[in-house]
Amino acid sequence: MAKLKYRSISKRTVDALSVEDRDAVFWDDRLPGFGVRVYPSGSKVYVVQTRHDGKSRRVTLGRHGVITADAARREAALVINRIKTGEDPHGKTKSVTVAELAARYLVEHVEVRCKESTQRMYRSVLDRFILPAYGGVAVAEVERRHIADLHLELRDIPYQANRALEIGGKLFNLAEEWELRTGGNPCRFVHKYPEKKRERFLTDAEFRHLGEVLNAMEAKGSLPVHPAAALRLLMLTGCRRNEIVQLEWKNVDLAAGELRLPDSKVGARLVPLSPAAARVLAELPRIEGNPWVIPGTKPGRHLADLNHYWDRVRAEADLSDVRIHDLRHSFASRALALGESLSMIGKLLGHNKIDTTARYAHLARDSIKASSARVADSIGNDILNGKRDETAAPA
Repeated sequence: MAKLKYRSISKRTVDALSVEDRDAVFWDDRLPGFGVRVYPSGSKVYVVQTRHDGKSRRVTLGRHGVITADAARREAALVINRIKTGEDPHGKTKSVTVAELAARYLVEHVEVRCKESTQRMYRSVLDRFILPAYGGVAVAEVERRHIADLHLELRDIPYQANRALEIGGKLFNLAEEWELRTGGNPCRFVHKYPEKKRERFLTDAEFRHLGEVLNAMEAKGSLPVHPAAALRLLMLTGCRRNEIVQLEWKNVDLAAGELRLPDSKVGARLVPLSPAAARVLAELPRIEGNPWVIPGTKPGRHLADLNHYWDRVRAEADLSDVRIHDLRHSFASRALALGESLSMIGKLLGHNKIDTTARYAHLARDSIKASSARVADSIGNDILNGKRDETAAPA
């Protein structure tokens, strides 16, 4: 069991707490059952744990920094009393609204467990779709029709409709876990719309042309050196945009020929550097006092908006339908054309699920067909040499 250095929870003791590999709860000596959960990311959340009728209950009070240690202690005492007397620990009835549930969900779940980009997406879906549609409805009174009506309303934007359905499902799963409703999840049996995956792969000629455009724009000063390098690295490594934009020099090992990404979308991973990618990094000027490989305009910050530069590049290259993420797809496409397996491509791209890589399976089939045709043509030249083509027209 984790122990507090000063034996009681205060702002000073909580500020000093940290963990490395896994989260841990540090318990207070003054108020039994009051603690603070500390995550490797640095997030700290006040919790209460006590028993009633032989059952253990743990309740999250709020995030350190949002509420103070003293306020958390006062709330903890109230919550412990409510649990022991059989009341709702939050002092609320089952008629809390979806908006109240969403606010708690963001603080206790999303902000603790999700990356910043995911947090922004969840807030956006909640604010734009879910809360305007049924945010004022009591959690216990939400029915499948509320979910289905919103899903139908968003049918013209199926991607957003499906994200609203997914987030709604998570909300109501937690509502049952937090004993705010019973009777099952109202999102169940509302089926997602088919999502048409965008697939745009650069051809060999387009890769060459894009390289020429990058060189020309950089030479005439219309494209700064660091955004140009970021785009080249995306093409040469197959990395995600943020993996390059948020790359620090301390995680670049040119001698070993690899990037060490401590916090990619799928966790820590190594990215091998080709000689071409290593050359881009080796020639890139470093900004004193700035730890980022791709620095931004503000001192000490990384580039915030690579899309702004990409829009100018793709317009110049007449590739208006190509997104930055398509550079990653094109890396995978070229790897398949060169004979790499799907499993190897998954490793190169940092996929942790084979289903993610499977989207390129049709390209693998095309590559296999082309290889088969080359082999068969070679054999055909040997075994059919001199045989008259029966389908040819008579002389």
